Amino acid sequence: MLIAANLRLPITIIPPLLSTIEKNLGIPKSLAGLITSIPLITFAILSPFIVKIAQKLGNELTIFIFFILLILGSYLRIIPTVWALMLGTFLAGVGIDSGNVLVPALIKDHLPNQIPLGTSLYTMSMLLVGAIGTALSGIFITKISLQATLAILSVVAIIAIIFWIPNLRYNQRDSTEVKTLPHYHSVWNQSLGWLITAFFGFQSLVYYSLITWLPSILETHGSSTIFASNLLTILQLSGLPCSFIVPFLSIKKNGLKALLTMLFIGYVVAPLGFLLPTANVVFLLIITIITGFGSGLAFNMAVIFFTEKTTNPYQTAEVSGIAQSAGYLLAAIGPVMFGFIENMARSWSLIIIILSFMSILLTISGILIARHQPIAE
Repeated sequence: MLIAANLRLPITIIPPLLSTIEKNLGIPKSLAGLITSIPLITFAILSPFIVKIAQKLGNELTIFIFFILLILGSYLRIIPTVWALMLGTFLAGVGIDSGNVLVPALIKDHLPNQIPLGTSLYTMSMLLVGAIGTALSGIFITKISLQATLAILSVVAIIAIIFWIPNLRYNQRDSTEVKTLPHYHSVWNQSLGWLITAFFGFQSLVYYSLITWLPSILETHGSSTIFASNLLTILQLSGLPCSFIVPFLSIKKNGLKALLTMLFIGYVVAPLGFLLPTANVVFLLIITIITGFGSGLAFNMAVIFFTEKTTNPYQTAEVSGIAQSAGYLLAAIGPVMFGFIENMARSWSLIIIILSFMSILLTISGILIARHQPIAE
């Protein structure tokens, strides 16, 4: 849970700081959007390699080593220069990716009969601490400097690595080359693996674009910076119940159909409410909660697909690696592209419409996955 707590935190603390970063370093919105995109690009490049590294070193040791890089990167960002911010963000992304790829495999390996519980605790920790980080980031930046804000919020990674040390005794290296096992089916050759990749990619694209630019969208509609930051926190907190709802419903008859219906309402319909140029607190609160619930549904369903649509930890790690590689590559385009579009069009309306269209594709891919049998042993 402590490892999971750091898998969004270094990214979600950034949106409330973007205006300060732009001002302090004198960079445009498109370059500021790159701060969110860099970890996603890192996930895209490294995810398949992390699977290979973990097969040689063991899952627990791999996470430990990569989290050292996460800590180094987080504190490198304190140096008030563009190169330090970008390099530090890259190293933080490298560290995060080890947990992204390997935690679902650890759950399937160590909790084979309690996968819904393990998935719930994993996603709850990730979403809750990510949301709290956004809230604290918005508060701290009004009280203390940018450097102090980054330094304080990066302590969570140090706590996680200390508590992870005892887990190294469970570390196991794979002595058998998995591809030589009888009847092994690589997910690279399975249509289901690529459908899960599409699902993960669309949900990542929409989520990271929203958390990067939602405060800016709200501010153009007349909301204050603090209120916009608080709504972003609420958006993330609204997905927390999904950590338990999704694993519970996913194993019920017609459960996935109900989840996909709620996903459509939460991620396709609700975000269109941000098209209205209003600062009405009640309206924005309702729209944000429904959208946040949709984001929680999408992410938790992606993790459930990793574990429930594969038949062993090798496949889980492999499909997780593929989905996060290609999926985050798609997601990385969002924050930078939408920052560029806003600079050109001077309007967020087109961006909101594009995001709703992406959510339609997300829902369609989820329907196809739900109808598909798990990948064969």
